[in-house]
Amino acid sequence: MTRYLAGAAIALTLASPALAQRDAPVTARVDKLESEMRAVQRKVFPGGAGMMVEPQIAPSAPTPVEAAGVPASGAITDLTARVTSLEQQLASMTGQIEQNEYRLRQLEGQFADYRKATDAKLAAPPAASPAAPVGGPDVTVPEAPEPAGTPASGAAVAKPSSGDAAEDGYVYGFRLWEAKRYGEAVTALKKVVADFPKHRRASYAQNLIGRAYLDDGKPSLASIAFYDNYKKFPDGERAPDSLYYLGSALVKLDKAADACKVYGELTDVYGATISAKMKADVARARIAAKCK
Repeated sequence: MTRYLAGAAIALTLASPALAQRDAPVTARVDKLESEMRAVQRKVFPGGAGMMVEPQIAPSAPTPVEAAGVPASGAITDLTARVTSLEQQLASMTGQIEQNEYRLRQLEGQFADYRKATDAKLAAPPAASPAAPVGGPDVTVPEAPEPAGTPASGAAVAKPSSGDAAEDGYVYGFRLWEAKRYGEAVTALKKVVADFPKHRRASYAQNLIGRAYLDDGKPSLASIAFYDNYKKFPDGERAPDSLYYLGSALVKLDKAADACKVYGELTDVYGATISAKMKADVARARIAAKCK
């Protein structure tokens, strides 16, 4: 965008003095457009120096510079039209950004309220019952010993050792999840997220934490884990999966309306990149949740 506008400015300086006087309003619009576009770029790419939004309109074929004294109204008209198109594109882009930010703020506010209510329920003392487990929601209650001769469900799970601690930690947590040892899997996966937040497996681990909670019959904790993955690692490889499973967890919590909003967020944010299978899964989930 900056290169395009700079080129337009150079073309203007090559015109006659009379043309320079007549294009003063256009030059002012170009300066204003440059300033606004830089502001949008800073919003879209915070900290991303050098990243530019390429114009969606291509400049027309170069117009021969007319001799001094020859009316240049055609060149000014062409440039004015191109600048007007850029202004319209900028306005559309800015409006879309504002809509996305508003929708995300709404989702964050709703989920913050839901998370606060869930934390309050978890913090409340359990009803007196001899079968009630002691400890928090992550404490694994020991199972009764199995009869002799029965394969042990708690058989040792091999820990990989590839030299990549983040990869090994995730694979170990995955194996524990596969073995249905959900409490241990959550502990192992949380360590991966805490110790290696910049590793690509952090997104995988945080998503699998939610899966472990969901499979363990804890949709409230699962929904928090899935939302945290989307919030902390929006560019992670498992962020779309977490939004999908967040919808599933909300359905289990009888919050179908909220699930529909999550499915809409998934489609809006990742619709162009998710697989055809996930698109089909989301479509089926929306029907099951009776989304409008």
